[in-house]
Amino acid sequence: MIPTAFVPLANHIWQSTLFAAIAGLLTLAFRRNQARVRYRLWVAASYKFLLPFSWLVSIGHQFEWRTAPAIMPHAFSAVTEVASGPIFLTGLPAAKPAPDYLPALLLVICAVWACGFVAVAIGWTREWLRIRAIVRAASPLSLGLPICVVSTPARLEPGVFGIVRPVLLLPEGITRRLTQAQLQGVLAHELCHVRRRDSLTAMIHMLVEATFWFYPLPWWLGARLIDERECACDEEVLQTGSQAQAYAESILRVCEFYLESPLTCMSGVTGSHLKKRVQRVMRNQFGEAMGTWKRLLLTTAGILALALPIVAGVLTVPNRALNQIFGATARKMTFEVASVKLSKMSGRPTSNVSLEVDDTFAPTGGLFSATNTPLWVYLRFAYKSTLSTPGLPAWGRTDRFDIEARAQGNPTKDQFRLMMQSLLADRFKLVIHTETRQSPIYVLIRAKPRENGPQLEPDDGPCVTTADDIKAARAAPQLPAAAPSPSATSQIPAIPCGVLMPVPPSAPGRIHIAGRKVTVALLAMMAYSPASGLDRPVFDQTGLSGTFDMSFEWAPKPNGPAPPGFTPDDTGPTFFEALRDQLGLKLDPQTGPVDVLVIDHVERPSEN
Repeated sequence: MIPTAFVPLANHIWQSTLFAAIAGLLTLAFRRNQARVRYRLWVAASYKFLLPFSWLVSIGHQFEWRTAPAIMPHAFSAVTEVASGPIFLTGLPAAKPAPDYLPALLLVICAVWACGFVAVAIGWTREWLRIRAIVRAASPLSLGLPICVVSTPARLEPGVFGIVRPVLLLPEGITRRLTQAQLQGVLAHELCHVRRRDSLTAMIHMLVEATFWFYPLPWWLGARLIDERECACDEEVLQTGSQAQAYAESILRVCEFYLESPLTCMSGVTGSHLKKRVQRVMRNQFGEAMGTWKRLLLTTAGILALALPIVAGVLTVPNRALNQIFGATARKMTFEVASVKLSKMSGRPTSNVSLEVDDTFAPTGGLFSATNTPLWVYLRFAYKSTLSTPGLPAWGRTDRFDIEARAQGNPTKDQFRLMMQSLLADRFKLVIHTETRQSPIYVLIRAKPRENGPQLEPDDGPCVTTADDIKAARAAPQLPAAAPSPSATSQIPAIPCGVLMPVPPSAPGRIHIAGRKVTVALLAMMAYSPASGLDRPVFDQTGLSGTFDMSFEWAPKPNGPAPPGFTPDDTGPTFFEALRDQLGLKLDPQTGPVDVLVIDHVERPSEN
């Protein structure tokens, strides 16, 4: 299994490999066309190794093209209020700690990579310094060319050295060994390299090879680049009027008397497959010019390669509502004074500000007071998020904290969230980031095709729900604690439309949820909560549209010691059984992309 730290690298490598494979298929489609077209395709495949798609996706994240939906419906707060009560309801399994050997393994892998990178870089640097010394010791020649030309006694083939101020390096005596026509062909070939800036492209690919020295594909791409680079220059030389026979003889004469340049970024004349090059030159085989449809194909492929990751970033912005409320400037908002203590209380958490992800809020005059509340609830409140939190230690779910704080003025709920972010960063040393991972999920489906459970009744009639209705439903202690029945929702008229909320259960140690005119999608969203005991998100694939009246009851299973006075109900149905028997639904475990709020670092707060 790949360590988490190397998952981005693994993704980048396979994406670059796929990109190179597509480029290879395109070179086959353009095999009858000019070599410069195929060369540019291989150059694009090389550059892709230096341009992760994640960068383009992050660019797409910057675009505000749509209004994000609320992260959680308003009505869900009632369910999670129940879940934040007894400790065994909030004790979801914590993320498994990384094995002790992983940090050492990561260090070893990084050290091996660094050694390989340095070894490759040192080898090329040594050769580059040797060539530079040869160029500096060479004598200038006046051949009337647009670049500087020098002559050296070293037995190196003619080549262009340098990126910013290229120099044409010619071996001494080459004018005696080549005829005038042959020499003109060699000079035309080198000037072609200068115009195309092939030395710069080769230098960039050398960086790719050094960075990914452990992966064979960049080295194979380097060979393809040299092949097409030299063929492209051969075509251009012949198209300028040079004689094919004289030019082919010049290549062979240079190979006979001189050594090939040891540096890829020093563009010479003898690279690539020599026999095939000479055969193409003698046959005077020019690549065909691209037709309209091939130009369109190439242009479309280039646009898609850049646009698709950006569009994906626009369409998959995680937590847009969260980003709207805690930008860079908003992060500076802090409480004037704050006290954080390990709670010594028992019983349910209390707070003068609703710690749910909804927007329910009554002004407090700047006072924030919460007691007996675990860290994960503060996280949910601060970041307006119901995402899973890998990396959160076990104490972040079990330990309870009291927070008393005061702010200037009369802050809104979103401003309280921003202040809580600052407090968590300061007192808990919290460091987080969001990312999308392939994670275990549940898919909500129907237990039997075309058949609902007895307590899932279609209800598409009209209904008006107000905030007063919700308050009245929550403040209704006189509701009967009747056992669920097929018409249970009709016995609870105080429940507003469009919400799922807790009602008195039929027995202690159980949770009873009921709702009128609610969607199955809301049920799926509610299912991923401490109350259900599920450890993964739930996605609705039932195919059920419209609204329903529903009522179901289950007995949560304790994940830790029960608080005083609480007796778990071992006889009640589990959450899975309640879905199946009462609603006719079931959860299918699968794997899929999930946005997660990753905890990079967190510490227990110091005492005040």
